[in-house]
Amino acid sequence: MNYNKIAYALVLLGLLQGTTGCELDEKLQGELTADQIPKGDPAALLQGVYNAQRDPIQGHVSVFALQEVSTDARIMPTRGPDWDDNGKWRQLFNHTWDGNNERVRDTFNQLEGIEFASTDLLRFNPTAQQQAESRFVRAWAEYLLLDLYDQVLYREPGERLNNLARVRKGTEALNFIVSELNAIQKDLPDGPAGKANKDAARVLLMKCYLNKGVYANRQSPTFAADDMNQVIKLADEIINGGKYSFTTNYFDNFAPNNTAIGKENIFTQENNRGNSGPLRDLWKFVSHYNMQPVNGYNGPATTAELYDLFEANDKRRGVAYETAGGPPNPGKRINVGFLVGQQYNLTTDAPLTTRGGAPLVFTKDINLFEKGADLEAKGIRPIKYPVDYASELNSGNSCDNDHVTFRLADVLLMKAEAILRGGTATSAGTYGTTPLAIVNSLRTHPSRGASALTSLSLNVLLDERGRELYSESWRRQDMIRFGTFLRARKDKPESNPKYLVYPVPQQQVDINSNITQNPGY
Repeated sequence: MNYNKIAYALVLLGLLQGTTGCELDEKLQGELTADQIPKGDPAALLQGVYNAQRDPIQGHVSVFALQEVSTDARIMPTRGPDWDDNGKWRQLFNHTWDGNNERVRDTFNQLEGIEFASTDLLRFNPTAQQQAESRFVRAWAEYLLLDLYDQVLYREPGERLNNLARVRKGTEALNFIVSELNAIQKDLPDGPAGKANKDAARVLLMKCYLNKGVYANRQSPTFAADDMNQVIKLADEIINGGKYSFTTNYFDNFAPNNTAIGKENIFTQENNRGNSGPLRDLWKFVSHYNMQPVNGYNGPATTAELYDLFEANDKRRGVAYETAGGPPNPGKRINVGFLVGQQYNLTTDAPLTTRGGAPLVFTKDINLFEKGADLEAKGIRPIKYPVDYASELNSGNSCDNDHVTFRLADVLLMKAEAILRGGTATSAGTYGTTPLAIVNSLRTHPSRGASALTSLSLNVLLDERGRELYSESWRRQDMIRFGTFLRARKDKPESNPKYLVYPVPQQQVDINSNITQNPGY
């Protein structure tokens, strides 16, 4: 039996949440009967559920684009004839998207595909742990749909596709996710990070409680002390478990062998050379064409706003990182973090040039439209995941870097924020009791090397989350929670509050009478 084909079919069905095509329903559902699955062994389908996360979550064009390109952390400029793409990236950056934007549409459909596949597996007699893992992945996908679109389409296991998908919105959707996470906690494994696990469920619950007031009122959220205390309680459970610690090098958490050396990582998506998601897009998209062996696409950049948040000695801003099988980098040039200034060949240390022969000097200055002679070199290039050179040098289309979803640093920053927002301070681990002490325990660790802060406000904490979690798909959510998402910034005017959520794709609204389009779209 071809389990990969079955998993693909499940995801395909998820992309058709709103359809009423009985013929397709009967064909695919007819192929996936319980007696075709070896009794008690839907493990291959569960792997398909895990793999269904890869395209929407790992690459540069789906969840990442909606969560990062819409913020002060990422800009995807049109460079002469390159990267116009019918304006879809400018719409994200400028907050001018609608329900027909390709990225808005496809991300919704991909996430609903995960939701369907993880739900449908439940009708094939999974073990208690398999059921819990699949329900966790479903809760994670539904959380992203709630966060981005405020609406989650759903069906029950085995329900026919010619029944219109129903909808949970806002607080109702959040309450369902919380109840699911609490219900499955006992049946989840303790690890590893590449599987849905107990601590991953705790982190997702932290996200739910921290943002509970946001999902009730995104424009004017309030933060109840009871919710903040839940965040703190869950953080302490994770910290007191003693499983996670800071690594010697900050970028170990994202490196090709980060499963072995990334000691902060709580929940990841496993990748292997020859079998991985599109994570390598995170370095391919930003690297210049002449940066060997990456042979990049020379597209996105970070903004000066984000880059200027860092102190010069903050190692998170960039280091010369060594990876197995990588070029020797004799000049010890920064090759991970933020690439700025003259770029070099990492084998010979010769200065690189643009395709026109000019020095390849990445500059802070970047505009949405670049037309000058230096258009190829404009913009600082962010590379959070060290390049898997061993794969790139062999013309690989995959990588060994596992995609990081949840990690210890985020847990600590959420705990500090919950205390700042009215929760009761506690002591757990060696990180201190006050928000300032917790944040400084992270900043001053040798893996970061930043100076200690003398005071901590919510605005400073937002900046710290930007420094610690850049390129990890949390920036939009953070800016909404801290009330800065709609503000004007370079090349972008102040936004209408409707842009605090994305619209449900218009094609879904047109075919499903249970969906009401989000206000303003």
